[in-house]
Amino acid sequence: MAFYNQEPFYNPSIPFAGSIQGGLQEGKTITISGRILPRAERFHVNLQCGSKSGADIALHFNPRYDSYPGYIVTNTFQRSSWGKEERKQNSPFTPGSSFTLLIIVQRDSYQLNANGCHVMDYRHCIPFNAVDTISVGGNVEVTSIAFQNPAPYFPPQPAFPGFPAQPGFPAQPGFPAQPGFPAQPGFPAMPGFPAMPGFPAQPGCPPHPGFTPQPGFPAQQGYVVPYKTIVNGGLHPGRTINIQGMASFNAKRFHINLGFNKGIALHYNPRFDENVVVRNSKLRDKYGEEERCGGMPFHRGQPFTMMISCEAQFFRIIVNGNQTNTYKHRHPHLQQIDVLEVGGDVTLTYVMF
Repeated sequence: MAFYNQEPFYNPSIPFAGSIQGGLQEGKTITISGRILPRAERFHVNLQCGSKSGADIALHFNPRYDSYPGYIVTNTFQRSSWGKEERKQNSPFTPGSSFTLLIIVQRDSYQLNANGCHVMDYRHCIPFNAVDTISVGGNVEVTSIAFQNPAPYFPPQPAFPGFPAQPGFPAQPGFPAQPGFPAQPGFPAMPGFPAMPGFPAQPGCPPHPGFTPQPGFPAQQGYVVPYKTIVNGGLHPGRTINIQGMASFNAKRFHINLGFNKGIALHYNPRFDENVVVRNSKLRDKYGEEERCGGMPFHRGQPFTMMISCEAQFFRIIVNGNQTNTYKHRHPHLQQIDVLEVGGDVTLTYVMF
């Protein structure tokens, strides 16, 4: 099986259609970040088999606002006709608000998470390996569409030496800065899709236990820890940082820092010796008050998938498909935040922003 590190699409014009390089495989995730227009009637995200008019659509995800408080329609378009739609009431997508939609490809279904919370599962009606295109349309603005391949499996390996709990940003010799991902042009505008008939509302889905990274995939590339790189252009609302790795088998703690010229905007510090994740900021050479609530989503010797989503007022932190924390910005100049650092008792295998 081939693995691709596809660059995200940034700020595409809507309607939009773009290629999914390498197609879909079990464990792959797609993250769509954007904003719903204030007077939206509906928008959709489609996973489809080709970009031509009339192509089969494996997943039609369609929030609608023709009744309060809004609902979500999902369906499949196959052999020129729609299947029976499913409806999810009490949509978490609110007109005028920003959102992050995470689509996780599972063996039997797509798992759909909104802003870190599980929304629903949609069972496959078309094999997911036939999907090669994503399209977005309707009353929505999109800031990024990012792709992440399945979390690799790691054999047992010794822990790395411990690092101080509150590190700065020492220079890392021999590791040049890594560029970000330039914007990619969109495909031509997609024509409208056939009208969908209405069906009675379906009962909501029960709470979902969350996504577990899929084992059995070879490592795509290695990163040396401590790891430090430049986030070209800095941060802005809608930008996401995706990280895959594994805590060492006898880990005490590791850290992920988002920094700027003279400080650390977000110090994210899982501590296995205290069974807590500490969040903090370092401003004017001093750390502030620690935040410690939210539990411990990491486990020694277990791979993890993590997304840090930058929003207007806070960072949203999602681990293994579940929102674990939000962290209000203490350094409001987001564009100045242009350094990513990872250190401690962790193996790092994938970084995308």
